[in-house]
Amino acid sequence: MRAGTNFRRIVTTSLVAGALVVGGVAAASASGAASKPKGVSGTISFAEGPGANPNYIFPYMGCSYFSVDNINQFQELMYRPLYWFGLGASTAVQYPLSLAAAPAFSGGNKTVTINLKGWKFSNGQTVDGQSVQFFLNLYKADPGSYCGYNAGYGIPDDLTSATNSGNTVTLHFSKSVNANWLLYNYLSEITPFPQAWDITSAGAAAGSGGCATAAYGSSDATTKCKAVEAYLDGIATNTSTYTSAPWNVVDGPWKLSAFDTLGNATFVPNNAYSGPQHAQVAQFEEKAYTSETAEESDLYAGNLTEGTVDPNQLPSAAPAPGKVGGQIAALKGKYNLVSGSPWSFNYSPFNFATGKKGDPQAAVLKQLYIRQALQLTVNQLAIIKSVDKGYGWPTYSPLPPNTPSSISGKVTNPYPYSETKAASLLKAHGWSKVGSVQTCEKPGTAAGDCGAGIAKGAKLNFSIIWASGSPALDSTFEAQISSWDTLGIHFTHTTKSFNDVISQCNGGSFQICSWGAGWIYAPDYYPSGETLFQTSGSFDVGDYSDPQMTKLILATTQGTAPLTQYAQYAADQLPVLYEPNPTGTGEVSVKVKGTQPPNPLANWMPEYLHF
Repeated sequence: MRAGTNFRRIVTTSLVAGALVVGGVAAASASGAASKPKGVSGTISFAEGPGANPNYIFPYMGCSYFSVDNINQFQELMYRPLYWFGLGASTAVQYPLSLAAAPAFSGGNKTVTINLKGWKFSNGQTVDGQSVQFFLNLYKADPGSYCGYNAGYGIPDDLTSATNSGNTVTLHFSKSVNANWLLYNYLSEITPFPQAWDITSAGAAAGSGGCATAAYGSSDATTKCKAVEAYLDGIATNTSTYTSAPWNVVDGPWKLSAFDTLGNATFVPNNAYSGPQHAQVAQFEEKAYTSETAEESDLYAGNLTEGTVDPNQLPSAAPAPGKVGGQIAALKGKYNLVSGSPWSFNYSPFNFATGKKGDPQAAVLKQLYIRQALQLTVNQLAIIKSVDKGYGWPTYSPLPPNTPSSISGKVTNPYPYSETKAASLLKAHGWSKVGSVQTCEKPGTAAGDCGAGIAKGAKLNFSIIWASGSPALDSTFEAQISSWDTLGIHFTHTTKSFNDVISQCNGGSFQICSWGAGWIYAPDYYPSGETLFQTSGSFDVGDYSDPQMTKLILATTQGTAPLTQYAQYAADQLPVLYEPNPTGTGEVSVKVKGTQPPNPLANWMPEYLHF
């Protein structure tokens, strides 16, 4: 929801301090032509983001696990979603790579009919309507346990019935839906489950849990599906189960053959894969690292097929965002330098939850002028130039770079960098420096006062936590803290591993936090705001709430309004602190073939790569 790894939805997630995924795409595959390799050999090795190792295998998870490293770069290699998005540099739906044909909308966009292609799970079971019903029944029974859930939106809340017969699924909605939004943000998140997962204990007979065959929305389905979910969730973090039943029943091009507690993963081809592109190497490895330095050492030693480097090591800057400059001398002739355009935006959440967390600084952060002062003091262009060496885009709204005009008009930047304007804002609202820290001198709610809940003598002292292991991320926040300090806004900071920061940001105590690169729009590919900015959205980690924001979001999801007004309002109101969006600087071995431009969705498709 995010780079090296995206806090996919978290974020989603698309971490993402740079998730840069290079997948090969053959023309034959794009047209759906099958090609089973003969005599496959060789090993593709891929570097996981620092501290961002996969740690959850069940593709039905809460926000603490909803990340690129768990979904795009782990689960989806084995368990294919109903619809596949992204191919090369494209973010569009790819029907030849999907488990079902294009959905058919009827009845004023209240009815959707889905016809599956009859592909197979590795144990021979057909991926059919009941496999989809299994997911939908579980989702209806316990929606709050899935990070994609948005109360009052789409699936399951607007879904009044779901039935299946053979390879056909029929969905009925309570209201007319935006067909593009439903496909890209809800049908995209359905993962058909095998009967082997419909169990409540180890060794139980496939289907004995009864979740898949119960009637959608019935009390019977609720009881049975919650019991199945409780069992699967209980083993989903136990890495010792990952290579055995029930997880070894897959429908993707890869099967997991080894996994250790550090997050090192080894995949082998699923020879029963029904899709158009089978694996072309004998083995694919994901290697875990605790720091970017350790990963780069492996890269320089030639132990990786694909990795990343800190852009500051590069001899020259990017000539433009998404383009590459000069290569590192030691890697010339061994690796190709790559970069791209992410389908994401970068941000750090504010914590507005005064009541829940009891943090007096939440009252300060609720004041728009405070957030404006903080945003005005983030010199995004300078950070991109000095820290990211030109490999990045500035972020002014929740829309990704290069959002097509077909879904949104231009959004202007309301807060270009200006420490002078930031200082004037604070002064105009009753703050002045006492010593080196801005202090409230005029408490109250009148014009020119500090604002509701802010006492006389309150100081602009904040804390921030960000993901460790990336020198570029450290430098980014050090630059921001220095600018804020000049203004009289003091920050203390801590760093933890990516997975720890995700957990802290999602339900922990924080004032401002960052897992590294915000939100990638995947597997919710349409960049609308219901997940992040509607009241109680599934990844509204800072408890932001604004009726006007919700109204504008509804106009784009249940209506057909473009994203322009919503995105401009989000730019103006600063529900989050917008950060520079690094594109990542990847290195791909010159020996590997079948590569294409980095995928904006961070979908990793090693089945296209070969030597």
